[in-house]
Amino acid sequence: MRIALGVSYNGQAYNGWQSQPSGNTVQDQLEAALGRFATHEVSTICAGRTDAGVHGTMQVVHFDTPLERVPFSWVRGTNTFLPPDIAVQWAQPVPDAFHSRACAIARRYAYVLLQSPVRPSVEAGRVGWVFHELDGAAMQQAADVLLGEHDFTSLRASACQAKSPIKTVRRIHITRRGTASIEHDSAATVASAGPHHFAPCYWRFEFEANAFLHHMIRNIMGCLIAVGQGLRSPEWMRDVLAARSRDAAAPTFSPDGLYFLGPVYEKEWGLPERTAAYDWLP
Repeated sequence: MRIALGVSYNGQAYNGWQSQPSGNTVQDQLEAALGRFATHEVSTICAGRTDAGVHGTMQVVHFDTPLERVPFSWVRGTNTFLPPDIAVQWAQPVPDAFHSRACAIARRYAYVLLQSPVRPSVEAGRVGWVFHELDGAAMQQAADVLLGEHDFTSLRASACQAKSPIKTVRRIHITRRGTASIEHDSAATVASAGPHHFAPCYWRFEFEANAFLHHMIRNIMGCLIAVGQGLRSPEWMRDVLAARSRDAAAPTFSPDGLYFLGPVYEKEWGLPERTAAYDWLP
């Protein structure tokens, strides 16, 4: 029997998704828990690997097992043996033809960014942070340059193992929650507050593509923030793509606010598209 699972996790404590000799990865934790519940060794294949510090709201994996259990028993049973920062959200039997990675027609990510004069506290490790006000319209204009099929060599990590740098970005959507500035009664109040006195807000950047290169979203975020701060113009993004050189782009941004929202499958597989974990983000 082939089983598909939807898994959410806080990636702060782990060295990414993929199994490593240290055992300190999300895959290692999941397979150990599945093995204890199933009482046999379990090997999983995921829809998309995530780096150290990156979170997942609906990673999808599949595995094969000779056991027959009702779907929710896989949820309850596996979660019994998982640490509190990893949880199986759903389980579902799938045909042998289903492959969590090969059957995915797209992947979705979100980056949550705190814009505030003060660093994060309760959300530390779960959001990125900038202490300058950002221009949302300029960032969206720059993001629109990336839509469609492009060579993303300038936005891939040097260690990227993808066979081709050509990917198709279907959607980049930027929204803001919260107040972006504070109105003051007098210019003297503004002056005394200093140049970075503004109300905090959260930015959510949503990305969807057929696939992503290693560090691609974090490199895009570095570029968008440079544009949002006025350090670069939105048109600069065209130069970044055309250069086909990592040196042309901004530095790689923090992994803290990056979330793998999950893969997109054809509806014929009948898999859930959202979970509670998917919807809690700002």
